[in-house]
Amino acid sequence: MLSRRHFLVGAAAFPAVSYLSLGTAFAANPKSVLVAAQQLDNMTSLDPHESFEAIGSEICGNMYHKLVHPNLDDPNKVDPKIAESWTASEDGKTFTFKIKSGIKFSSGGDLTAEDCAWSLQRCVSMNKGPAFIITQFGWNAENAAEMIKATDAQTLVLTTAAPTSIAFLLYCLSANVGSIVEKAVVMANAQGDDWGNAWLQKNSAGSGEFVLQVWRPSDTVSLQVNPNGDYKGDLKRVILRHIVDPSAQLLMLQKGDVDIARNLTSEQLKTLKDDPSVVLVRKSTASLNLISLNVSNEKLKNPKVWEAVKWALDYDGIQRNILPMTHEVHQSIIPDGLPGALKDNPFQKDVAKAKALLAEAGFPEGFEIKMDHYSAQPHPAIAQTVQANLAEIGIKVTLLAAENRQVLTKMRAREHEMALSAWGTDYFDPNSNADVFCINTDNSDGAATKPFAWRSHFQDDKIAEMAISARDEADPAKRVEKYLELQKFYRENSPFAIMMQGSVTAACRPDVTGVLLGTLPDSNSYAGTTKA
Repeated sequence: MLSRRHFLVGAAAFPAVSYLSLGTAFAANPKSVLVAAQQLDNMTSLDPHESFEAIGSEICGNMYHKLVHPNLDDPNKVDPKIAESWTASEDGKTFTFKIKSGIKFSSGGDLTAEDCAWSLQRCVSMNKGPAFIITQFGWNAENAAEMIKATDAQTLVLTTAAPTSIAFLLYCLSANVGSIVEKAVVMANAQGDDWGNAWLQKNSAGSGEFVLQVWRPSDTVSLQVNPNGDYKGDLKRVILRHIVDPSAQLLMLQKGDVDIARNLTSEQLKTLKDDPSVVLVRKSTASLNLISLNVSNEKLKNPKVWEAVKWALDYDGIQRNILPMTHEVHQSIIPDGLPGALKDNPFQKDVAKAKALLAEAGFPEGFEIKMDHYSAQPHPAIAQTVQANLAEIGIKVTLLAAENRQVLTKMRAREHEMALSAWGTDYFDPNSNADVFCINTDNSDGAATKPFAWRSHFQDDKIAEMAISARDEADPAKRVEKYLELQKFYRENSPFAIMMQGSVTAACRPDVTGVLLGTLPDSNSYAGTTKA
């Protein structure tokens, strides 16, 4: 999946699992130990201010708390977590958070506003991959101490460089990059001026429900219950085993060797749908499958061609026949589950309408075009269906399959004609997608910033203005309305055919309850999980 958050790493072999000192726990698999089979290889760090891959984000989300957390039942709401309340100044530049008293880190130390301020300063100053989520408020290493500070033990004051929507700020602070770490413990383990980064990559210093016991890359992650945390169930430990092969995951689940399988295929999930010995926990995720049309190509620059392609596709057939348990039809740039997501899907296969639009564009006989796509399934199957759909309206598509990184490299060089690819949202705010799909301020080849729209040479001043206006709207309700308007206009007036939204499923043994999957990986949680 293409995003600043996610990357995919292929595994060539089924690795032997080292049980470390946990052999007896694995073998016995008692009720106090939850064991999950999961692909763990796309993870490079467990420092929450550096980790930005899906699995690392999930694990960090179980070890750290943030000031606030998105409400997973109503994405238009934000719930207090470390902060119990917050206020904004009239000019929209100063935000004051009251920190809950009585919260303790796993070490037993008290969590204070100073830990909160230092954690955000740390993130900004280290400036690792996910830092852009909060540095967009004007914070940098030089001004962080002044603009992010604790005024007393329970008060955190944040000052932004420009008037800021409080909803936008809160959603960004709810990302893993907003995790609060224990200042004293991390500083005690710092090496030189690294802010404790080397140590925190494989250790934890949070207030979340779990504490990192061990992480052996592409092998095992073991989490212990935080004795000072909020977890109230019977588990003592959560063990994640790196099992690459979904078939092996399924066999281990059925034999009782693991309690949860996290990477089963669509076909496997279909066979388990009515199996009483397995409980499927499913959640739509903030990931999109889409077709990009590069408007620098003379055949693809006419908006009528964009419309024709969108009306030619058999969205329902692709979902039903290729992606029945892993995707749903979704046609807007903001995924369902995020604030302000547009949920209706107006496009459906209409060959006559698509042909008429193509004729209006000056191509009554169609044309030939090339489409790049990922070589790993299910993308070839989707691409072949798209090829057949477009052939019905006269567009003859040559398919070019390649590894993810090759397709992405070609798109980043603006060399594709059409491309079938995926996009993953970086943080829990509609601006995360609107920014990259809508705001392209410099369309030249040498642009300093190169958002997703830039890759297909797409620039539209009205769309950019709408996206900026929605991002900066101070009133949360009006902000949602502006994003709904933006999505309606965008899907009718852009060269991107949004097709599907992904979902994830945890296949659990029936004695396991309380597994929570979120729209973004950092909300996947074992905080309420128990084994009967």
